[in-house]
Amino acid sequence: MFSKTFKVRLKSGEPLLGTVISTPEPDIAEFMSTLGFDWFWIDMEHCPLEIKSVQTILQAIRGSDVASLVRVPWNDPVYIKRVLDLGPDGVIIPWVNSRTDAENAIRYCMYPPKGIRGCGPRRPVWFRGFTEYVTRADEEVVIVTQIETREALENIGGILSVKGLDATMIGPADLSASLGFLGNPKSPVVTEAIKRILEAHKGTDVVPGIFSSADDAGKYLEMGFKLICIGSDLDFLARGAKEALNKIKKA
Repeated sequence: MFSKTFKVRLKSGEPLLGTVISTPEPDIAEFMSTLGFDWFWIDMEHCPLEIKSVQTILQAIRGSDVASLVRVPWNDPVYIKRVLDLGPDGVIIPWVNSRTDAENAIRYCMYPPKGIRGCGPRRPVWFRGFTEYVTRADEEVVIVTQIETREALENIGGILSVKGLDATMIGPADLSASLGFLGNPKSPVVTEAIKRILEAHKGTDVVPGIFSSADDAGKYLEMGFKLICIGSDLDFLARGAKEALNKIKKA
């Protein structure tokens, strides 16, 4: 419901490792929550997860120490409201390309007078009560916006200046496509863009994050990224199956 320490941990500068939950199967999420990840990226943008699936995943991991960030399909008040009413620790909001986009994202996440979030939480009040939840949600919900386009790169200073933004998450695949290097996120041009985005975070309270392969995660940690997402549930499943098959075939 809120992982009590997640926002505190995020703001402390502690490196936090997560992975994508891409399937609606609660057994997978529950098992993944036993492996030591700090947080889950529950993905509604590119994966076949509907609102009921998200609730089921949140229920499956409730007894764990894993925090939950749900990526909504779009920077939209209806999507954000419905997801937050399920009680995740926060949201990841894609396609935030300007200061105005970031300001809108914050408004959609917060109750009046700071925002326009509708006041009808469902699942969170089962555990905390209505008054406690609605009076604390603005301070406890983690708000992450994605940096994944040339426009967002050019407007990074304005985006990071928006009050209420907790972290950003670079999407190297979309960023590389927007910069003209589709399918080549390791292009030197993309690498320089990532460095530029990271540099812009200095002097702000916004935590820099990035999606990464497991192989590159160490490099990004050394660079200074603190919120890192590696792979996905299906990615790890496929890798494990492939490794086992290869061992058998070589025997």
